[in-house]
Amino acid sequence: MTTMFGDISPRTGAYAAKELLKRGLPYLVLEKFGQAKELPGNSTKTIKFRRYNALDNTPVAIVEGVTPASQSLTVTDVSITLTQYGGLITISDVVQDTHEDPVLNESVTLLGEQAAQVVERVRYGTLRAGVNVLIANGVSRNAINTPVSISVQRRAVRALKRQNARPITRIIRSTAAFGSETVAPGFVALIHPDLESDVRNLPGFVPAEKYGTMTPWENELGKCEDVRYVSSTIFAPFADAGGAKAGASGTCLSTSGTNADVYPILYLGQDAYGIVALKGGYAITPTVVNPKPSDSDPLGQRGHAGWKTMQGAVIH
Repeated sequence: MTTMFGDISPRTGAYAAKELLKRGLPYLVLEKFGQAKELPGNSTKTIKFRRYNALDNTPVAIVEGVTPASQSLTVTDVSITLTQYGGLITISDVVQDTHEDPVLNESVTLLGEQAAQVVERVRYGTLRAGVNVLIANGVSRNAINTPVSISVQRRAVRALKRQNARPITRIIRSTAAFGSETVAPGFVALIHPDLESDVRNLPGFVPAEKYGTMTPWENELGKCEDVRYVSSTIFAPFADAGGAKAGASGTCLSTSGTNADVYPILYLGQDAYGIVALKGGYAITPTVVNPKPSDSDPLGQRGHAGWKTMQGAVIH
């Protein structure tokens, strides 16, 4: 029987996909906070996200006994053209027959981690390219050489609120299945682990382990005022993109040793961006091909394990 999963049945393929997703969950930070849609099967490569625009709130007096004019709903549609990504491991027949470890199982495990990290990098690349930017010091990125401060955080939150951004009240569940759950209202800031010490130094910072009744998320550092900080190594800096590394507030990290590395902090409100969820029946396709003779491999010396997925992200 020939299937899209190589030498494994659709049922086994579904199980392998679930295992891939479970292994990748710790790396899927951006999966939680965006407006996520499942990838439909046998459909177009374009996914559309729709936002209903706010109604005009100009006060208009109505006349007694006269029906006021009806207002029309307006929407803004944002589309993503999806791109296919994937990974592949080649397994020789000798390794499979003689190696003391379950090489195929280990390969699937590593592929699950790779898939999640690749997808997160695609998403982060889109978000990091956003143009709604606040500069910690100076007027441009090439001047930045100071750590985050409470005043910078308050500027960011004020900017979100002035644009009527809503606090995040629901996130995508941390399971291989697609679904959401409600959380305490708040904004979210995404940081690289290099910034954790600076965030801990913010006045009023509360570490995640001292939340009490509120359950921390995976990779959550803690909260300051109405912002919860979540870290991941995926949220990489702009190397050497700032000012002189010896800033007014101390020496900054620098890749080259001259200019400061610039670490973006992404402050998010509800539905700030749209993504294709790495969850659900069509989220990821695993493939396993055992070593066996073929025209390209007459002695059956090579097998393969791999994955592929259709992905994309967009800022609302």
